Amino acid sequence: MFSATRTGSWSSLPVEMKLSIVDQLDLDDVRTFAKVNRESYNLSIPSLFRTVNLASAEALHQYAASVPKPYNRHIRQLTICTKRAHQSAPGSEPIRASDDLAEILPHCTQLEQLTLSLAASLAKAVIPCFEHLLSLHSLCIDHCGDEARSPLSERLVVSIAASVPSLRQLSLDRITRSAMHAPDLLGARPFVPVVKGDDDIPDHPTLGRELRLPSLLRLPTLQKLRIRDTHLGDPQWETMPVYCSLEVLDLGSCYHESNDYNRVCTERIMGNIGHTVDECALNTALTSQTFAHAKHTEKPLKKLRKIHLTPLFPVENVVDTLTTLSDSPVESLSVQCHEDDVVDMCSALEDFLNLRAERGEKGFYEHLNEISVSTVADLSDALDIGVGAKKREQEALSGEGADAVRRLQEYCRDLRLQSATPASTTAAAAPLKETSDVASEKPAAIPGQTRVRAATEA
Repeated sequence: MFSATRTGSWSSLPVEMKLSIVDQLDLDDVRTFAKVNRESYNLSIPSLFRTVNLASAEALHQYAASVPKPYNRHIRQLTICTKRAHQSAPGSEPIRASDDLAEILPHCTQLEQLTLSLAASLAKAVIPCFEHLLSLHSLCIDHCGDEARSPLSERLVVSIAASVPSLRQLSLDRITRSAMHAPDLLGARPFVPVVKGDDDIPDHPTLGRELRLPSLLRLPTLQKLRIRDTHLGDPQWETMPVYCSLEVLDLGSCYHESNDYNRVCTERIMGNIGHTVDECALNTALTSQTFAHAKHTEKPLKKLRKIHLTPLFPVENVVDTLTTLSDSPVESLSVQCHEDDVVDMCSALEDFLNLRAERGEKGFYEHLNEISVSTVADLSDALDIGVGAKKREQEALSGEGADAVRRLQEYCRDLRLQSATPASTTAAAAPLKETSDVASEKPAAIPGQTRVRAATEA
């Protein structure tokens, strides 16, 4: 007699193993597999709903009305835009984004990253939904509507952020100051938009009525904070008790205010919280007054290792600002600018490197080992750090921009610094190249040597 060897089949595998196999598939393959039969569809649900992107108010409403609530527990990354894709017809039923969010969020028990692009403010009834998002660590709130007609109040945003139990990363764009906390802005030049009627937002258990932007510093779990296109003139940024240890700070500017006003706001904030910051992005120049605002015995910016200069940073202040930060252990400097500004920016960096050579590397940027220069076609392409960071396609510089970068690289050689190398090369003496991926992993640093890299963002 002989015995036949039994061959295992898909149907004989345990459910856990099947889920693990499906989890390894590309999304397109998962969609194809889900159409095989009912079992395949059920096995595909965790992968299909891991990342959800609802690009309009209509998509949000349809999703809330048609997708079974239990499916939402599989969502790890959720992106929602409440702007209408099409103009509503006369007499049509309005889409209430707040109601739809209240239907979805309480069931997102494994949600880790949430991006809200809001065309208008949300109802205060949505705030308690965030208390149940125990796994949420990254929150981005962007106002994509008309700030004059439908502003997004700082009180609502701060209350939402403070309601997330374990928030580590917070990104805010175009948030409007509240009349409760900024009465001095009402009717005064330069006529910064202010929200009225938001005093009905309930007190927060920890923050109470103080739902102002500086109160974000009282969130103990917060590590990365990004605020762009928002008025940062609240004087309490300078005095607010700091309960968090911010590692990444990305501060924008308010286009309603002057460069000097925005600079003072940035210096005031960094003076209060800069002693823990490892990485920062700057839109405005800094002066020695940054340290005059310091509220801690520890020296401000003593841990700063990475500096990012955004396309809004004034070229004429590059050397002065970098000199202000010269006591920080900076290892990496990245600069973004418009292509028309590349020549001026490279000239400013040459002046900075010349100053470094004159003073001697010991004590003046002695840890600096990398300078990255990239261009952007539009401000919306500007690189974000820490929170919501995006990696984009790169293109080679050309014309005067490429010549300016080449001169900067040659200048580094004259100073006996390391020349630019391709991001994928680890050899110190690699051939020169005008372009490399700014976001790529850099080669190991060689003491006393600095790399210059250049790229253009599409």
